[in-house]
Amino acid sequence: MNRITIGVAGGTGSGKTTVADRILAQVGEERIAYLPHDAYYKDLSHLPPNLRARHNFDHPDSLDNELFVEHLRQLKAGKAIERPVYDFTTHSRSSQTVTVLPSPVILVEGILLLALPEIRDLMDVKIFVDTDADIRFIRRLRRDIKERGRTVDSVVEQYLTTVRPMHLEFVEPSKRYADVIIPEGGFNTVALGMMVARIQEMLG
Repeated sequence: MNRITIGVAGGTGSGKTTVADRILAQVGEERIAYLPHDAYYKDLSHLPPNLRARHNFDHPDSLDNELFVEHLRQLKAGKAIERPVYDFTTHSRSSQTVTVLPSPVILVEGILLLALPEIRDLMDVKIFVDTDADIRFIRRLRRDIKERGRTVDSVVEQYLTTVRPMHLEFVEPSKRYADVIIPEGGFNTVALGMMVARIQEMLG
């Protein structure tokens, strides 16, 4: 079987997950193996809580890219994998895993996918979700407070010290490797419709 690997990249809060969810819904979850890059953050349980929170999660070295590449290659070869589960409130990897079965489409999503050649080279279609910085920050602020138990001050400090600098160093320059750039993410129904139609065409 000829499997199609699609990468969805873009800055924090750009709408990557919304784009991935739309592809899953419209192409069909039963035809897609979904692999979020942020499930592969390195375990920080050996560090005290105050140091975990100050870790730079936006640098490529914060992720277990070796395992991610291995899993991506296994899925492309038609083998099932055990995807890790990451707990963002404790910054540690869970003892549980999620079984991901090989499917006609492999959908990967994450901020740094296009910045890493070893991952980028495994993709057939590379999408970059492009959204203004102020909108991205507001979305991140809301998400981290609601879903990850963060305070406003801690979100702002992290954004200024690591998120924004890493975006400018790694994420924004990686846009040039994209095959498709989707402005405004999941709200761009025209671009998403064209993308889904193209995926369905590739699936035959």
